[in-house]
This record gives sequence, C-alpha cells and structure tokens, in this order.
Amino acid sequence: MRDPISKITREMQPSGIRKFFDVVNDMPDAISLGVGEPDFDTPWHIREEGIYSLEHGRTYYTSNAGLKELKIEICNYLKRKFNLNYFESEVLVTIGGSEAIDVGLRAMIDPGDEVLIPEPCYVSYLPCAQLIHAVPVPIPLKVENEFQLTAAEVEEACTEKTKVLILPFPNNPTGAVLSRKNLEEIAKVCIEKDLFVISDEIYAELTYGDKHVSIAEMPGMAERTIVINGFSKAFAMTGWRLGYAAGPEEIISQMTKIHQFAIMCAPTTSQYAAVEALRNGDDDVAMMTEAYNQRRRFLLHELRRIGMDCFEARGAFYVFPSIKKYGMTSEDFALKLLQEQEVAVVPGTAFGDSGEGYIRISYAYSLDSLKRALERIEAFVKTLPVVE
Repeated sequence: MRDPISKITREMQPSGIRKFFDVVNDMPDAISLGVGEPDFDTPWHIREEGIYSLEHGRTYYTSNAGLKELKIEICNYLKRKFNLNYFESEVLVTIGGSEAIDVGLRAMIDPGDEVLIPEPCYVSYLPCAQLIHAVPVPIPLKVENEFQLTAAEVEEACTEKTKVLILPFPNNPTGAVLSRKNLEEIAKVCIEKDLFVISDEIYAELTYGDKHVSIAEMPGMAERTIVINGFSKAFAMTGWRLGYAAGPEEIISQMTKIHQFAIMCAPTTSQYAAVEALRNGDDDVAMMTEAYNQRRRFLLHELRRIGMDCFEARGAFYVFPSIKKYGMTSEDFALKLLQEQEVAVVPGTAFGDSGEGYIRISYAYSLDSLKRALERIEAFVKTLPVVE
C-alpha cells in the first residue's frame, strides 16, 4: 500500500512546547512555567454574555467573515487603541489568531515564494509556510539588539522571490517589542522591496512601558499589511478560540474564501462574548496587564539574583533567560530541570534554531507559583558548573 501521509506532513516536527507538558501531566508536584495561557478566568461580564447568547438560542452559523456587530467593534477597537482605520469589509473573524496566520499565508503565497520569519518565534509560522510549499527564510534575532528586528536584517534577507515578512512583535518567546523608529525603518524596506507583512499583534495590549505601535500605522503600510490579533491573551479567552485579521479588502476577501471552505465561521457564542469584551473590557485588560508587569519585574529580579543572564522583556508574558554559561543545550537544561526539580520550562529551540542557549519562562502564573518555581530553579543552577 502506498504511503497515506504526505512527505511534508511526515517530515514536520511536532510542537517542541507540548512534549514537555505531556510529561508534566504525570507529575503531580511539578510546576509548569511553559504554556502561554493566562491564569485569570475570563472576566465574568464576558462569560455572562456568552451564557446569555446560549440562553436566547443564538446557536446558528454567523456569516463566514463574522458577526457584523463584532466586526464593527473590532474596527472601533483598533482605531481607539492603535490608531488603525478599517471598515468592516476589511475584517475577518477566525478561530484564534493561529487560523488567521494560516489563511493569510495561504491567500498570498504561491509555491516557491519566500517568507521571512524572524526567530525565535511562535511555533506555527514555519509549518504554516511549509504546508503551502513556501520557502521559509529565518532571520536570527540577536540578544545584543534585545531581540529586535532591524531594517538592515530584513534587507539582507530579501531576494527577488521574497514576498511576505512575518512580524511577530510583541514577541513570543522573547518578550521583545519594536519601537516606532524601528518600524518606520522596516516599513521603508518593505515598500522598497515590495513586501507584504503579516503582523502578529496578539500581545499588543501586553506591553510594559511604551504603548504598542503597529506597522500598519506607518505611511504606505496599511495597504500591504495584515494585522493579526485576538482575544486569547489580553482578555483571558484562550478556550473561546477567537481571533481576527484586518487588512486590505482584496486580501481579506480571499482569506474569507479559504476560511469559508475550511471552517465556515467562528463559534457564534464566542463572537457575542467578544463584542462585550471589546465594549466593556478595558478595565479588565488594564488589571491583568498590571499583574503581569508585577510578575515580570519579580521574575527578572530573581533570575538576575541567582546569576542567570536575562535581558529585560517589555512585552507579552515571557522572559527568555540565557543558559549558555552552563554548557548545556536548551533541551538538556529543560529536561534535567524537569527531572530533578519538577519545573517545566520550554527549551529555546522550540522556537527555532536561533533559540539555542535560551529557555522560555512564562509569567502567566501566580506570584506564588513563580516564587516556588524560582526556589527550585535556584537550587538546580547551583549544582551546575559554569563553563564560560
């Protein structure tokens, strides 16, 4: 019998995040600092709206692109928060931000087109590109630049076949953000090289210091940028599975066509809850962001106290400390930490080869959990020889 599995699928590696947490499930005393999921419950008024929609029988399909009411609120939100101007015809509601990334690439890429992917980065970009026969081109981000992408790096990576730049900021896993000046310089290269941008801004609300700036706000970029966002991180709605894409109608209409055949529409209950989130959720987001910032400051202080090098992450809810001084691979460090101290972190290589020498620690956990985990991490690193 012929092989029923495609070559691309068979060669694709499973997520480097999940295999550690399959092990954690069988360790009742383990502390997990790995999964990027808020520890807050979805705010009650948002849950209540979802319940209300069910009680009133709103269990039907919505239009493929999403509830008109929700798309209008998304446009209002993007204008109010990030100075971005969209019409409802320029918005597609998706199954989380991950689907938006997938259909965005599928709508724009032909086989052989090159996609620039700054690394370390979210685990889905590479396989999404591979599945559509694109050519992924990693751009290694440097700690000396605080893991920020530079215009020079984009320009150097471009060829005649380059079509799309994925812009993953605020960044998972590093917590890096891009300044307006950085974005202005990158925008000039994108226009000069005629690149399109998929700007993954799922952590846009979670910045600590300067407010998030979208590249779509830069002159000449709105017409060549797809902005990806959603409700999982800022509104603590991971299980509601709801995201969206905003961009030029020409591209959004083609993304909607793919979404129509593959998905039909996003969950109706989630969409009604999301309307409430956008209308009345600002205070909830501010409260959660302040809590994350407190945890961020604590974690950075403690990592440095115990001798682990870590640049100051200013976005998302991750830090990315270096473990190079211990002479171990990221995977070996994470595995040994899990086995000896029952603390789960993610090896940096789960986010691309340039993540070697680092681990990702999420602070989307309570301060109590972070304190207990740091005690165990400190005990672990004290046993390790320093080789540099």
